[in-house]
Amino acid sequence: METLQQGPMLEETMLSAGLDYYKSTMSQLQFEKHPDKEVTFTFMNRGDQRIADYVTVDELQTQLDFLKQRGWAEGELDYLGSLRRGDGEPVFCNDYLNYLANNQLPDVRVCMADDNDITIEATGKWPLVTLWETIVMSQVSEIYFANYVRRHNLDIQQLYNEGDERFDAWVAYLQANPDVKVSEFGTRRRFSLRWQKHITERLQSECPDNLSGTSNVSIANAMGLRPIGTFAHEMPMVYAGIADAEGQDIRRSHNQMLQDWEAKYPDLLVALSDTFTSDFFFTDFTPSQAETWKGLRHDSGDPLAFAARAIAFYGHSGIKSKTKTITFSDALTVQTVANIHETVKHQINAVYGVGTNFTNNLGVKPLNVVMKATHVRLPDGREADTVKLSDNMGKHTGPEALVQRYGSTIFTIAQKGVEHERVLAVV
Repeated sequence: METLQQGPMLEETMLSAGLDYYKSTMSQLQFEKHPDKEVTFTFMNRGDQRIADYVTVDELQTQLDFLKQRGWAEGELDYLGSLRRGDGEPVFCNDYLNYLANNQLPDVRVCMADDNDITIEATGKWPLVTLWETIVMSQVSEIYFANYVRRHNLDIQQLYNEGDERFDAWVAYLQANPDVKVSEFGTRRRFSLRWQKHITERLQSECPDNLSGTSNVSIANAMGLRPIGTFAHEMPMVYAGIADAEGQDIRRSHNQMLQDWEAKYPDLLVALSDTFTSDFFFTDFTPSQAETWKGLRHDSGDPLAFAARAIAFYGHSGIKSKTKTITFSDALTVQTVANIHETVKHQINAVYGVGTNFTNNLGVKPLNVVMKATHVRLPDGREADTVKLSDNMGKHTGPEALVQRYGSTIFTIAQKGVEHERVLAVV
């Protein structure tokens, strides 16, 4: 194995280097359906490490301002324009690509919060501001670990060697199990862009039968890999916020979002199931959608319990579960993938989107950070906060009172005595 060369770790100078593919697909649908809605994204530190110990406001603000001013580099939007659906039609239309080319990303504000740690916020037109999420998160992590290494006088090559040794366990497992399909999902909390590229190169060279692709737009372009991604919690969260601001039925907004997505992306039909708990999802996902959509993505809660429920759901709907796929993507390790796959492989197709355990597993504790859509504002001034109700309560987001309102009334599910036959409770 080649030695990973030392050098500047902070090397992200292109927007697409911090851009996950699902941000682009979501952005285009937002451009077509909700171009004038303003959304606020807020950075949140869910871990116990203090970001400000290794990242200053000035250096992070300077780097984000640089990326904003630089804009799209030559070839970045051309790559998006080159992508095709299964029927040969372009994934991204010229109107959308011209919109990106002609509109700068909105400002990002970095400052110190009341808890004496860094806070980050960006507000702007939804199709543009959404792109900051993975870019900001990858920058925070990149700067944090570059400074951590310098501050503690660590030998970067020793860290790389440790990371490679840990990754050897993945290689050994994948080579022994060619039926296990993985995608590299590690942009947001990576150790560095350099390390993410290195890990993806190892997957491509050592486990080519296992690698489905990468979520990172720049790496997919550079390495000729399939860009992977559909939609994130942000889509149903903001659709619900828009409905709330408009005084419409919030519950109906979830399926409206699914309908809009299906009409736009017939090749990208993997439904994220836990924005408002999987209890709600399995009542809202219609039989025709279950038949049409390729499968589901699991991102919180017990993966085996979710798989059992999904298999039963498909069976109850008259659908052979082996024709459907679950994408597992919640904090996966070699051990969890092995356990999941051994349990479900004969009942339903499974693929695995692996993030931090691929791209930040070098013996230094990774960050646990997110950047979520937190507020929506309509052109007429009406506004609302957004909420996420995860299957893991630790991942709930939103103002406490609104989380309670969503959880105790709007998205309450009433048991009707027969498993998998549930109806929405009347609010």
